Amino acid sequence: MDDLHGSLFTWRSDTRDKMEIPSTISEATGPAVPAAAASLNVVDLSISDIQSSVSTLKQACLDSGFFYVINHGITQGFMDEVFTHSKRLFDLPLVEKMRLLKNDKHRGYTPMFDETLDADNQLNGDYKEGYYIGVEVSEDDPRSRKPFFGPNVWPSEDILPGWRQTMERYQRKALGVAKAIIKIIDLALDLSGDFFDKPETMGEPIAILRLLHYEGRVSDPAKGIYGAGAHSDFGFITLLATDDTVGLQICKDKDAQPQLWEYVAPLKGRVNIILFVST
Repeated sequence: MDDLHGSLFTWRSDTRDKMEIPSTISEATGPAVPAAAASLNVVDLSISDIQSSVSTLKQACLDSGFFYVINHGITQGFMDEVFTHSKRLFDLPLVEKMRLLKNDKHRGYTPMFDETLDADNQLNGDYKEGYYIGVEVSEDDPRSRKPFFGPNVWPSEDILPGWRQTMERYQRKALGVAKAIIKIIDLALDLSGDFFDKPETMGEPIAILRLLHYEGRVSDPAKGIYGAGAHSDFGFITLLATDDTVGLQICKDKDAQPQLWEYVAPLKGRVNIILFVST
């Protein structure tokens, strides 16, 4: 199996205690159990008929909470550049990556097996490594005393030239896409039109960019081997971009027995969106 690379951009308000998705996701490069391909709604951010986007998003939320976004303003050329830089990081020797280990502000490198998302069913930790990048906040900024706020951990410019600049630019663009989607959510909920712009809601969101690399290992649920165990993410909205490798699966009804897991096709130019509901 080919390795799978992806990026997650998660936005959540620091004023919320807990968020939970009604569905479940898993990343597994080539699972042993056959799965169907998921049929997902597509929201086009370029169309002038905003009510059409509102209707599509509403239906996506009723169906599962998952949908694609197209014409989001991040060019394929730049996405390719981001994935190239991501691969350069994960191709570094482990000793170099461990110097960038994730700190208590959730910034930095997480090695293979560091996380176990489904402890009841996994024999080992997830067969993936990752890298967290948050909103850059200096140590002398009062916000740095809050959880999830602080300076990022950056690789040396000598080792990965241009890496930081590319990731900071990508984070800004992803944040812009998230804001565009949140505006549609605002309209879909018949709110004020600027509800999520208010300081008490999304004034200072916890916006995390995470790069992910899955080893090219075939998952085997019978043996408890997963690229990433089944899980429900935290936050309000997640943007998920993947390369051409099939791996992402979703379960639209986690309470169904047996659960039905479906592949999400990795389509060029499309970003997968995962929405969450407050509990």
